[in-house]
Amino acid sequence: MKQFYMLLCLIIICPIGCDKADSKGVIKLVTVEEFKELDALRDVQLLDIRTPEEYKSGYIEGYGNMDYLSDTFKEEMETLDKSKPIVIYCRSGGRSGRCATLMLEIGFKEIYDLEGGIIQWKAENNPVIVNSEN
Repeated sequence: MKQFYMLLCLIIICPIGCDKADSKGVIKLVTVEEFKELDALRDVQLLDIRTPEEYKSGYIEGYGNMDYLSDTFKEEMETLDKSKPIVIYCRSGGRSGRCATLMLEIGFKEIYDLEGGIIQWKAENNPVIVNSEN
């Protein structure tokens, strides 16, 4: 009976506090500090998945933009290198969480997702670039 309760605890707790991994790849939810270290790595893909309007209002330096909400998003993702690590963020973490799961399903091996999105990035007084072009 004790083993049953331990197993039950693992089933309940692990999805809350563990990264998502399977034989295909891994999704790691990262803090702002971990995120800063990742974008300094070589051969890592950096992607902001917000809408173009959100992107223009302020983005993290070095990050390209692909709109997760666009009809062509899945096709656009196919142009990326699935074997290289990818670091993603959105506004608050909801879209990037769904996007990370989709990326895992289509074959990305190593996905890093900024916990709290750009909202958390700004809350910790980190800079953003504003694109004033129309």
